[in-house]
Amino acid sequence: MRESTDIVAEQEALLPRQLRVPEQTVSLRRVDDTDLRFLRELYGTTRAQELAQVDWSDAQKAQFLDFQFHAQHTYYNEHFADARRDIIEVEGKPVGRLYLQLRADEIRLIDIALLPEQCGQGIGGALLEAILGAGRARSLPVAIHVEQNNPALRLYQRLGFAQVEEQGIYYLMRWTPPAQSD
Repeated sequence: MRESTDIVAEQEALLPRQLRVPEQTVSLRRVDDTDLRFLRELYGTTRAQELAQVDWSDAQKAQFLDFQFHAQHTYYNEHFADARRDIIEVEGKPVGRLYLQLRADEIRLIDIALLPEQCGQGIGGALLEAILGAGRARSLPVAIHVEQNNPALRLYQRLGFAQVEEQGIYYLMRWTPPAQSD
């Protein structure tokens, strides 16, 4: 069995800590306890469209989001304990999160989310290209669960992800690296 420090080192080696996106540098840094407030706010932005459709007070929506964020955060910590969890930063300001896990048979993109004002600026695409590069380098597929109504679905399809399974409101999508010649 691999040592915990080996797993952490492998997760860390998946992606560089900085990526160049047109006219800006995107940095990745490990999530720590001081990031919980930002992560909760970010989570809220991922549910905004859904919550706009319910007739709840702001207090009810906030309570729901607090509960759901806590449940998701706990689930990720329990089921993906050795995953790489990063805050995405632009110019030192947090703008998103990226949770990634190297497995024996694939790279699992657990979660990627950006603040709405950061979407469409090439950050997500650059991160995904780096992840696919890690998959190519290791000859491993990259998999992600994507909500069926997620606007990023088109980006995943454009990058070569294909739907392999439907699981409730999610598609399991997989990108497979091209066969390498000897």
